[in-house]
Amino acid sequence: MTTLRALFVSSRPLSWINTAFPFAAAYLVTTHRVDAPLVLGTLYFLIPYNLAMYGINDVFDYESDLRNPRKGGVEGALLDRGFHRVTLWAALVTNVPFLVFLVAVGSPVSWIVLAVSVFAVIAYSAPRLRFKERPFLDSLTSSTHFVSPAVYGLVLAGAVFTPQLWALLGAFFLWGIASHAFGAVQDVVADREGGIDSVATVIGARATVRLAVIAYLAAGILLLDTAWPGPLAAVLALPYAISCAPYWSVADADAERANRGWKRFLWLNFVSGFVVTMLLIAYVLLPRA
Repeated sequence: MTTLRALFVSSRPLSWINTAFPFAAAYLVTTHRVDAPLVLGTLYFLIPYNLAMYGINDVFDYESDLRNPRKGGVEGALLDRGFHRVTLWAALVTNVPFLVFLVAVGSPVSWIVLAVSVFAVIAYSAPRLRFKERPFLDSLTSSTHFVSPAVYGLVLAGAVFTPQLWALLGAFFLWGIASHAFGAVQDVVADREGGIDSVATVIGARATVRLAVIAYLAAGILLLDTAWPGPLAAVLALPYAISCAPYWSVADADAERANRGWKRFLWLNFVSGFVVTMLLIAYVLLPRA
């Protein structure tokens, strides 16, 4: 049970919905049916995908996590060395069966999207690749973690990629970039002490907060060009931008103060998820020309 608890905590249960929901929503809204690809795909992006993404991160970020006061709770596990090997094996064993199924029911295009998604999960933290230590690429890769399940769901379901759909995905991608960048602000001191580069350690806490605010607002603007009632979701960008705004001029030495804003971000996700769900239901029920 100790091992299971370690794996559970390492997989970040609070974040499971952030990857499972985009896939399930994209697939279900496109196909209007509940089938094996929907069920198994949702299960995959709910738990195994997150275990791989965060478990690999906890194993190879262990030294820097020791210096980070945030680690050891809901914001990130501090995975004891004794669990490192079993975590990597668990990620492999839980991911492979689902990936085999998803490849079997997919198409060459869906295989490419799935491969990009899995590669981004591994490349973010794995030795040699370590995209998380490549400034700006770190935010792009992190956003891919959350947007690619949605793209995969759309491709697997045979969706038609209209300009409005591209606008929606673009807004989601900007949201992911902003969220990662703002999350990196609070770790500026710990990352520098641990020798880890990030978008925040390179351009500084102040500039990174401003980048996040601008990206959130740009995401909201893009949502105005989506199919109705998508434009209503543009309002959701404002609470995120407002939550970041108090740290507009935060100094690097005081960057840990942004953790309060990050905690608000975690709760904002649940509120936004509820609103987005309601809008998706409205989208499905509204008559189309």
